[in-house]
Amino acid sequence: MKKFGPNTAVAGIDLQVRAGSFYGIVGPNGAGKTTTLSMITGLLRPNAGSIHVHGIDVWAKPVQAKRLIGVLPDRLRLFDRLTGAQLLYYSGTLRGLDNRAVRERSADLAAAFGLEDALNRLVADYSAGMTKKIALACAMIHSPRVLVLDEPFESVDPVSAVNVTEILQKYVASGGTVLLSSHGMDLIQRVCDHVAIIVQGTVLASGTIADVRGTSTLEERFIELAGGRTVAEGMEWLHSFSD
Repeated sequence: MKKFGPNTAVAGIDLQVRAGSFYGIVGPNGAGKTTTLSMITGLLRPNAGSIHVHGIDVWAKPVQAKRLIGVLPDRLRLFDRLTGAQLLYYSGTLRGLDNRAVRERSADLAAAFGLEDALNRLVADYSAGMTKKIALACAMIHSPRVLVLDEPFESVDPVSAVNVTEILQKYVASGGTVLLSSHGMDLIQRVCDHVAIIVQGTVLASGTIADVRGTSTLEERFIELAGGRTVAEGMEWLHSFSD
């Protein structure tokens, strides 16, 4: 549970994410997705409840837990006065990798994400999509057991999104776990094996994709649980153009 003053952002979320799964979290804006992921990764302290990653209590043993986790947060706060290469090097050495391992992994990640030509430029000069990709590379460089990704495909072009998806699918196939939030229902339905729908800080449905969507699409099921479509009324002025 997480409260901000009198407001409850996350009420009673109970999730079990199986190791080796590709788990999606969906919900409307303000549903508590980012707050939930921030508590899971040790970025935001919960008011109540517990979080365990591979049996380690995230808040009782934060250093041990964070060794297992790679994080792509919602608001990218990067050291953007470093070059891409310097940022990867910093991330790798911070995680305890030696010089050779950092350089080899940085080269592999840059090639995988199509960032080779940008490594010697300041991250501050990157586009939104490139910034997202270098942040994801930093989250992966230490080969964590769990990747927690908040909107990893936002601002990423379709070709890069396909490449990133393939990288994540291979990661899961080798035993890694991906927990991601996204507004892309088609993406979640296509790549995830499990999903949770969160509305107003509460899990309304969770399980395999097939179990949650039932006989409809995931988008239809989501709209049903989120309260249905809102009919726009009183917008006649929009149909009378100003010129």
